[in-house]
Amino acid sequence: MPRTLEEMASVGLEKLRRKATAMSASWAAAKSRMIAGYEAQPFGPTRKANYRDAINAATHRTDPDKWYTNWIAKMRE
Repeated sequence: MPRTLEEMASVGLEKLRRKATAMSASWAAAKSRMIAGYEAQPFGPTRKANYRDAINAATHRTDPDKWYTNWIAKMRE
């Protein structure tokens, strides 16, 4: 069982690396739902078009090394 923050973060890091591809695929699959939800809001056509374009252009990525460093820093606060 992990005892130090670094050991705990290493467990999380490996889990994140295993799930990274699935996370990106899930995010990409959710794009149409995000757009549909925003379209249902009372915003005007310009706002909706800007949102739709931004979501379609966006990509999901993970940075396991950044996550590792930030998680340890946050847990030490």
